[in-house]
Amino acid sequence: MTQTDSSRQADITANLAAVRARIAAAAQAAGRDPASITLIAVSKFHNAEAVLPALVAGQCDFGENRVQEAAAKWPPLCENFPECRLHLIGPLQTNKVREAVTLFDAIHTLDRERLARRLADEITASAKSPALFVQVNTGLEPQKAGVAPKDADRFIAQCRVEFGLNICGLMCIPPAQENASPHFKFLAEIAARNGLRQLSMGMSDDFEAAIAHGATHVRIGSAIFGARSQR
Repeated sequence: MTQTDSSRQADITANLAAVRARIAAAAQAAGRDPASITLIAVSKFHNAEAVLPALVAGQCDFGENRVQEAAAKWPPLCENFPECRLHLIGPLQTNKVREAVTLFDAIHTLDRERLARRLADEITASAKSPALFVQVNTGLEPQKAGVAPKDADRFIAQCRVEFGLNICGLMCIPPAQENASPHFKFLAEIAARNGLRQLSMGMSDDFEAAIAHGATHVRIGSAIFGARSQR
């Protein structure tokens, strides 16, 4: 291992500890138990060597954007760290559903009827049932996936009644140039009226605000792993 590699691993370990401390402080400020918040370390575009220091430091939950990248990277890591849990936080194509259900413990990006139907079929046929979050496009951004807020209640009910899916919560990605807090509050309101307790919201720049509004899962990448080189 080069000195550069060793330094980067030390940085990742220190960054992870700092993020955990900030989560605990934000939870306490909101009158919440820090243990009620799951830190998802977003490892997309980072190789196994970069992920290893976080695993060694006891990080269990990791987020990936692409099924194929996760399938290439995680099986050997999961053999050595069987307690790790994988979260799909990027868009899911219907032709990747079977692989996604096998590989991931949670899917945060359920956003359309065709995908719901395909997930229901695959979950029924397999022995595995990942936690499912409905993604809501709170900012109505055309370039982003997610159910429109006005359609969220109907879609959640359809997933439950028509497809028999066990929806555990909601996910959102607020517009980058806007104050995220109103979006977090909006998502929490949709969740509450649908009896959903889990909220996947908050990233490196805004996770403390998300925790103040009830986030149960925060998705943090750059604050832990640093800048990534996109493929």
